[in-house]
Order: sequence, then C-alpha cells, then structure tokens
Amino acid sequence: MTVHPSLQTYADAWTHSIESIAELVTPLAEGEWNRRTPCPGWSVRDIVSHIIGMECEQLGDPRPIHTLPRDLYHVQNDFTRYMEMQVDVRRHHTAPEMTSELEYTIIRRSRQLRNESRAPETMTRAPLGAEQTLELALRMRAVDVWVHEQDLRTALSRPGNLDSPGATITRDTLLDALPKVVAKDAGAPPNSAVVLDVHGPMEFLRTVRVDADGLGSVDGSPSLGPAVTLAMDWETYVRLACGRVRATAVEDRIKVEGDQELATAILQNFAVTP
Repeated sequence: MTVHPSLQTYADAWTHSIESIAELVTPLAEGEWNRRTPCPGWSVRDIVSHIIGMECEQLGDPRPIHTLPRDLYHVQNDFTRYMEMQVDVRRHHTAPEMTSELEYTIIRRSRQLRNESRAPETMTRAPLGAEQTLELALRMRAVDVWVHEQDLRTALSRPGNLDSPGATITRDTLLDALPKVVAKDAGAPPNSAVVLDVHGPMEFLRTVRVDADGLGSVDGSPSLGPAVTLAMDWETYVRLACGRVRATAVEDRIKVEGDQELATAILQNFAVTP
C-alpha cells in the first residue's frame, strides 16, 4: 500500500480499470484488435498500445525511437505526435504479443504502485519533457485508463463500469474544467449561472457560477434562474467532455433550457481532454 491515502485512491481506481481492460482484450481474436473505437484514429490495438506506452513511461522506460508515417490524419500537433509514437510502434504486433506485454506492464506497474513511498508533491515525468506532481500523474493515469476502458467497451459492445472508482475520479476531473468552458470558452456573461443536471449511473447536479469579473467556479448548490440548464445522461456527458462525439450527433440525448445561444456555445466547447 502507498504511504499517502490520496495516492492510494488513484492507484485503486487505476487497478480496477486496467484489470478490466485486460479482461476485455485477453480473449479477443486477432481481427477484433482492429475494431474502430470512439477515440479518433485509434483501434482497439492502438488504445491498448497507448496504455502500455504511457505506463512504461511512468516506470521510467525510454521512449521508442521511431518515425511516424506522414498520413495519420489525427496527428495534428506536438502532443498528438508524442502520444502516437507509442501507438504506431506496436501497430503490427499480434494479439498474443499485445496481451503478454499488457500483462507484464500491469505486473511491473502494480509493483511500483505498491512500493510507492514518494510524497504526492514529488515532481515526475510528464509528456513532451514536462514535469508534474506524482499526485497529478496518478490522477491522470486513473482518468486515462477509465476513459479508454469505456472506448474499448463501446467498440466491443461490452458496456459496464460506468460507476466504478475510475468513473468518480473522471467525473471530478472533468468538472474541474467546466468553469473555463462556461466562463471563458463559451463567454457566459458576468453574474450568471449555468446548471448541469446529469443522470444515470453517475447522478449529480452542479452549478457553474460566473462572477462579476467573469471568473467561473463550480459547486453543488442549485441556482435560482440560471441562464442555461443542460440535462443529459452520464455516458453522453463523458463522450462530449472527452471529445468522442459532437453535440449535434447526440442532441436527442441533451435537454436544454434557457439561453439557446449560450447553450450552443457551451456544447461546442465541451470537450476538455487533449
């Protein structure tokens, strides 16, 4: 067990999600690894490759030396180019190669997390040569594996774990980004409020308040007379916030009340993951 309780929460969520991923993909036939997922440009194999690669980087393994093809339409900036490297290098790996590397990576990473003794504020490796705190790194790994677990479940028609520990951490992480979406990106007016009402396996109501200076904050208190109320199910919220679908494609699953123009602006800027 890790020394710090906050790190243990993230480690437990990561463990639950990555073991669920292993359970999903281990029995797959070779052709099923090529199935398209909701993650733009990535197949089942690509998502598992990404997860393996990111966990290996957390273990301190060197990044592969590899030249990317020029025709990958979803690779459009330095960040996506960085992420694609671990994926493309495994594109021709067979199903047994993928499952055995995933299993070995989970064993190594689980051992690392069990023996973790560093403080949450310790600076660690992050993409593109940056650094981040250990706590943020573990939190983002918990979110990443849960979101990709859902990508795989969608591709394989195996729904589940929408209320798992990883779902809770993902909810809180996505909600942290909501004030910027409403106040800055969508341009909600000062002294206004936007209510988000989400139902399903994860049920919650949050209010984003924009103060007199145009700064946003989020809380769990209801608002009287909000400028906009958006109601949707949890799965739709995740797909929108993680950039898996545009609002126009799921408008039948979103109920909008109030300022339609502001609601449209919010939904157009809803995706907050890189």
